[in-house]
Amino acid sequence: MPDPASPATSLPDAASPAASLPGAASPATSLPDAASPVTSLPDAASPSLPAAAPKPPAGPAGSPGYRAVFGVREFRFVFVAHLFSLLGVVVSELALTVLVYDLTRSPLLSSLTFALGFLPYLLGGTLLAGLTDRLPPRRILVVCDLVCSACVAVMVVPATPVAVLLVLRCAIAVVSPVFNGTRMATLADILGEGDLFVLGRSLLRIVSQSALLTGFAVGGVLLTVVPPRGALAVTAVTFLVSALLLRLGTVRRPARAAGKAAASGLSGTWAVLRNRRVRALMLMFWVPPLFAVVPEALAAPYADEIGVSTAALGLLMCALPVGTIAGELFAGSFLSTATRSRIVLPLAVTGVLPYLLYAPEPGVALAVAALFLAGATGAYTLGLDAWFVAAVPEEQRGRAMTLMTAGMMTVQGIGMAGAGIAAEFAPVHTVVAGTGVVGTLCLLAAAAELRASGATEK
Repeated sequence: MPDPASPATSLPDAASPAASLPGAASPATSLPDAASPVTSLPDAASPSLPAAAPKPPAGPAGSPGYRAVFGVREFRFVFVAHLFSLLGVVVSELALTVLVYDLTRSPLLSSLTFALGFLPYLLGGTLLAGLTDRLPPRRILVVCDLVCSACVAVMVVPATPVAVLLVLRCAIAVVSPVFNGTRMATLADILGEGDLFVLGRSLLRIVSQSALLTGFAVGGVLLTVVPPRGALAVTAVTFLVSALLLRLGTVRRPARAAGKAAASGLSGTWAVLRNRRVRALMLMFWVPPLFAVVPEALAAPYADEIGVSTAALGLLMCALPVGTIAGELFAGSFLSTATRSRIVLPLAVTGVLPYLLYAPEPGVALAVAALFLAGATGAYTLGLDAWFVAAVPEEQRGRAMTLMTAGMMTVQGIGMAGAGIAAEFAPVHTVVAGTGVVGTLCLLAAAAELRASGATEK
């Protein structure tokens, strides 16, 4: 669903316990603060902590390029674990939605199953964010995967009632921001705080976007072969594989705030947000997806409004993530670090301007072009990632990144709900075009605050 972290997606860029379901996108109780399984999982027999990630020579664009990221052994394990998590996220999202509908024949409960992937994200991101800096990161990642696998395993049991299925869905979403924030902070440990980190984050986002294009197709094919509970069983295994890869493929690192006084709960959250620069950067991560999701949320009503086929609807759904992938690949492969930094504000501010093309109620071709252009502006996140990791103190990095990803998923849920409400009172094309106007004004305000905070310094 978001890693989370592209503005064009509802799947978190990171997906292992993800927003939608076990794991991304897209994929028990919350982790307790003390005396929890997190603190009791052994870290013995771990490889020693390696030196900082090497800085490979720059390529023609002044950037090491994506190939250099795969040269880091630990990242390869994190990347493959991410693939397994995404598989779990997307398949379980589809399978659980189908299962709830089969059990209840209620469209409301079936759609609620998807919505519950967003709602608890803010709760987990604010109340449990402190875990990410107070506990060893590898331990958190492994335990979160095990919690998700256990929740899905309970879903597989035929006697599990629908109410419990929904509670388990919420529990996974509560754990998800802790996992995603910890993984993002750990990438900075593995790859350093420079270009390798930026490109590593970009790769995880690209994979998450690709999951939107292929994941539901894979899940649909799987559901023609096995029943929904069988598909969920596959998901439980994918989380176990992810946990194993992270346990064996990443090294033991101490907690970032070990030996330091760290505020907990909401006071710790405020300690992060009190920093004006960090707060401004978070706003620039949160505001674009709030508006970017509107055409996706209204794609089906718009297709009906202009009277096109389901194949055309598929094009409308794919255009935004395809544009995002293209923009990220171009920026990561051909632009220098300095250029990626310079284009952050111009691309972010103009990100939803293409939605103005919806004003005359365009046909499919023009609407797809608008969505592709809007998605391509998501390349601004590469430069923004670099600013963010440089601005956050190391002892607060896990909490800050957890808050950032939790906020991104939450605003996407708000944006989708707001789009639906607005479309009850106005034609869909008017709502999308209006989003282009209102969103641009809000982005201009966020960019002004970001510039005033000094966050655009190179």
